[in-house]
Amino acid sequence: MKKIALFLLPLVSASCDHDIPMVNLGIDDTYYIYRMQKLDLHPALTGKEYRWYEVDEAGNEKLLSSERDYIFIAREEGVYDLRFEIIDEYTPYEFDFTINVVHEEVEYSPYISRVYEYCPAPGQFINEMPRYEEGDTYADMLHKAEESISGTNDIMISLGGYGGYVSFGFDHTVMNVEGQKDFRIWGNTFYELLQPDKKGGSAEPGIVCVSYDVNCNGIPDDPWYELAGSEYYSKDTRHKYEFTYHRPDPDRKIVADEDNSLDDIYYIRWTDNDGKEGFMAKNIFHSQDYYPKWVDSNSISFSGSLLTPNAVDISGIGTYYILYSLPWGYVDNHPNEYEDLNSFDIGWAVDTDGSPVYLPGVDFIRVYTGLNQHCGWLGETSTELCRAQDLHIPALPIMPPDPIKDNLKHK
Repeated sequence: MKKIALFLLPLVSASCDHDIPMVNLGIDDTYYIYRMQKLDLHPALTGKEYRWYEVDEAGNEKLLSSERDYIFIAREEGVYDLRFEIIDEYTPYEFDFTINVVHEEVEYSPYISRVYEYCPAPGQFINEMPRYEEGDTYADMLHKAEESISGTNDIMISLGGYGGYVSFGFDHTVMNVEGQKDFRIWGNTFYELLQPDKKGGSAEPGIVCVSYDVNCNGIPDDPWYELAGSEYYSKDTRHKYEFTYHRPDPDRKIVADEDNSLDDIYYIRWTDNDGKEGFMAKNIFHSQDYYPKWVDSNSISFSGSLLTPNAVDISGIGTYYILYSLPWGYVDNHPNEYEDLNSFDIGWAVDTDGSPVYLPGVDFIRVYTGLNQHCGWLGETSTELCRAQDLHIPALPIMPPDPIKDNLKHK
């Protein structure tokens, strides 16, 4: 088979950075990239079929892709020998090249480095977690959300009622390691004391979606895939659900329900694509606006999967609700000390039809409130979170508080 130099867009960086000037259209014999970063390959020549192989020392080939374009990424450092073939009866070509994967110059953080989107639904903690200040824009609130949950800051943010979401990422691609959980997310669930064996308490399950930066532009505009938790295939789970909140009508008649500690039971109207409608009530414990104050539109819409209600009023009179945890696969669903139940496997990813999808890793993670549920004086069910960690990067040591420095800060 004829061996020639193929013409490809050059990649001489540790990642697919589109700010690097394109010098020529030739592929190099050798590349150096950082681990967990992408090498984006686009052959300029065309043919009937394409094959990308990894070749071991004995010459054995492992098929990597049959697509024309290929993104190389590796978790482990080392030397990777690759072969690219164009299969065509008139112009068959092949080209061998080497990729050296090296350790990053600055150690990766295992924690969130950036929040890309903060789009909460209305709720009793909205405009408070994080706090809205008069004049704040979406960019201001996005920055506050990032400050709250990046690194080990551990400041809780609320996603509000059904559909409200946050999207975040790390300073590297979180790799999909077969047979292992890949990342962990912290919430604020606790188990109540009366029936601890039933794993009920304050569970407010959030659904997780993931995305791989296929176009290598560093923003979350690629396809999203839901991680199929324990309830994904349940007959009671509603998929392709659409839900809209409407800004409170200033001329509405305000009706209180003192028995359930509600100040305004017709506060925020909602409608869905099943033709149903209802209201999010305002309770006496949270008097601020529940509708995000930085949002100008008179309605906010969300879509995704809808989980079946998990709350039970064991008092029978609306005074004691237990929100039961789902088995696995959701955020803010089990207490944080249960690491495995708060950890997630990229291998759970499915497309919109529920079919499994293989992703080599993920660059963006989204969490959204998965329930449309109101529990009397407890208010709406709203997912909260405060931190996330790549489980394949060693956790950073958390220094104990220094009482002397802390005392000086308050003087």
